[in-house]
Amino acid sequence: MKRLLLRLPLWASLWASLWRFLWAFLWASLCPALLAQEKQASDQLSKSTSGKYQIELAPDPNHYFQLLRSRDLINWTLVDIGKSSEAPLTLQDSILPRNHGFYRIDRIPLSEARDSDGDGRSDLTELSAQHALNAADPIPSQDGDIFLPSQARFDQLSKRDNFPGAQNVKEVKFLITNIRTKPELYFLNINRHQHHFDFATQILDFPPSFHFFSSQTYISNTNRLNLAGSLVSHENYTAPDGSKGIYTLEFWPTDPVAFEFIELAYNLVSQNAPFINRLAYHAPSETQRQVQRSQQAKFQASAIHTIETDDLFSNTTFQAMNQQEAFGRLIIANSSQTLSARDIVIFKNLPNDLTFVSGIITEIPQTPLSHVNLKAQQNNTPNAYIADAANHPEIAPLIGQNVFYRVSPEGFEIRPATPSEVQNHFESIRPAAPSFPQRDLGERLIRPLWLFGFRESAAYGAKAANLAELGAVIGDLAPKGWGIPLSFYDEFMKHNGFYTEAERMLAHPDFQNNPATRASMLKEFRRRIKKESNMPPWMYEALTTLQNDFPAGLTPRLRSSANAEDSSNFNGAGLYDSFTHHPDEGHLSKSVKQVYASLWNYRAYEEREFYRIDHLTSAMGILVHPNQKKEQANGVAVARNIFDPNWEGYYFNIQAGENLVTNPEANSVPEELLAANFFGNPEIELQYIRFSNQIPEGETILTREQILELVTQLKKINTHFRPLYGQLFNPNFAMEIEFKITESGQLSIKQARPYVN
Repeated sequence: MKRLLLRLPLWASLWASLWRFLWAFLWASLCPALLAQEKQASDQLSKSTSGKYQIELAPDPNHYFQLLRSRDLINWTLVDIGKSSEAPLTLQDSILPRNHGFYRIDRIPLSEARDSDGDGRSDLTELSAQHALNAADPIPSQDGDIFLPSQARFDQLSKRDNFPGAQNVKEVKFLITNIRTKPELYFLNINRHQHHFDFATQILDFPPSFHFFSSQTYISNTNRLNLAGSLVSHENYTAPDGSKGIYTLEFWPTDPVAFEFIELAYNLVSQNAPFINRLAYHAPSETQRQVQRSQQAKFQASAIHTIETDDLFSNTTFQAMNQQEAFGRLIIANSSQTLSARDIVIFKNLPNDLTFVSGIITEIPQTPLSHVNLKAQQNNTPNAYIADAANHPEIAPLIGQNVFYRVSPEGFEIRPATPSEVQNHFESIRPAAPSFPQRDLGERLIRPLWLFGFRESAAYGAKAANLAELGAVIGDLAPKGWGIPLSFYDEFMKHNGFYTEAERMLAHPDFQNNPATRASMLKEFRRRIKKESNMPPWMYEALTTLQNDFPAGLTPRLRSSANAEDSSNFNGAGLYDSFTHHPDEGHLSKSVKQVYASLWNYRAYEEREFYRIDHLTSAMGILVHPNQKKEQANGVAVARNIFDPNWEGYYFNIQAGENLVTNPEANSVPEELLAANFFGNPEIELQYIRFSNQIPEGETILTREQILELVTQLKKINTHFRPLYGQLFNPNFAMEIEFKITESGQLSIKQARPYVN
């Protein structure tokens, strides 16, 4: 057997160069013939079009060849194997190069063929079957494979799934058995075998004991005999060099897989899925990031490429937020344009206000709990993040035209549409009959929250009633306050003749047919409500008493609590306005009128009109509680694992300070994470999807203890509200909360409503 040593043209530190020189000197002393052949071999070393190192060898009818890689000239990894008696043979590394290392070619006589993978079959026997680097026995093709020659075969075995931060990505699960003796790699057909355990018992004849399988596969690196992981395709990732796509090697979030097993899996998977150009190990969870940090030196000295969560998801150019389809006029949002329900809108930034639109495209990433996406989910409108959408070659030529817009896991589709297609679409999706929001006008008292609850929603509005109910569930973690009933709004409108004005306005032909005119008339109506009105004397006195009873030194916060929001099928997120009543603003009635006027916001009108919700029976209650300033953090959370509802979990968007998660400032990225009870760990595991760009790198906004406290409260809230909403047996029901960490560091949960999905 002959060996050729191939030294890469590499970028390395002075110390690394000196170290390699000393090794080369030692090799030259011990084996001059070896280095004598090195220059000749190095001349044949090149990079493939994908950037991987390869070498072309002359045909040889009497030998076969192995390509091995090393970082230290001591430990060698077999990366490719082949033979050819007639044509030149090309051997290629299975991964992209790291910053230093060596290659070696072994030339082996056919008569001395090895069993390189230790499976009892010679390399020559396995070369024809393409699995010379995998000791596993072949399995039925419908159940999976032991070698993935192409993207097409990966696609056959894959299934689209939701991973935190990457919705609807393709996944193929893999199982490696006998990791300490004779590692055998299997790629599962995830469409037939959703779980590793099912595959192991049904295809590999493992004992049908989940405890037996899990004890050898998860959590304990001491007892571990198997590795269960996932190979995930991120098609919309853009690498620093501009190339598209990356595959990540991942393990169950709770599983603290040690470096040596990650390296084993990385090498085996890359060798047996050689079509993958870019493979990286991704540690998505708190547990696995701690392992990676503690063994960073080993990762640096290895051939493993790693990728951080922030880098993985911040370099994604497309994300399907809400998979729907629609028709409408494609436009770019600007401050002077009036949007309508027939518009498909490209937003440069996430909008603070959003009326009902037909479709949404944002040029900056969104989170699932942003107001934009909540509205898209409620309204069944397509919504996607598309980087630089306004200049995209498939989008830019169609701006200003009627289009068809579809968001799917594979990407987006936009094409021209006819006027009849647009009209038929809108007629098909609007409710057939009008609805009339429930309102109880018999309640005529401003009451403290502790004196009413959920069942008074029709009298005080869902927001106030739910917060009152929250106080009974979580005590002092909910703000103390008062509810102003819907009847006050009704009496105010009657007293000023505004119902009659509203009827005339709604019936006006220009109001009905021209969005810009409609926006202008609504603006004027809001001005009259705020500036050209007065309160009935009894109402003014009741508000005076409330203002006088407000705790000294605290500023009232008045929040909309309409009867057309916060329901299980219409959350009305962001439709209405809330106001803080400052000490220099005089009587509280000023801010009350501002909240009342917001019932007639353009965006609120448009959304109610689309759903055929009657405008004149819609009414506004008001929730009043102390304003909290200089908060340390604010966020939104939902009592559900939105990525995999089969596992208990709680999803969070959190931002530092007073920069709201629901309506973020431009270029503000919130912290996004999943807290879940994954198998094998009784404790909550935190999977950080994105980190906030408003705090120093490496820090998190909330501590683990604060997250766990929120999880505890979410469980209570979800359990309490489920029967109240009549959803006791609905597994998909979940409550969504808005919370903050106050200036003093205390948790405050300020809102609870059903999560609309």
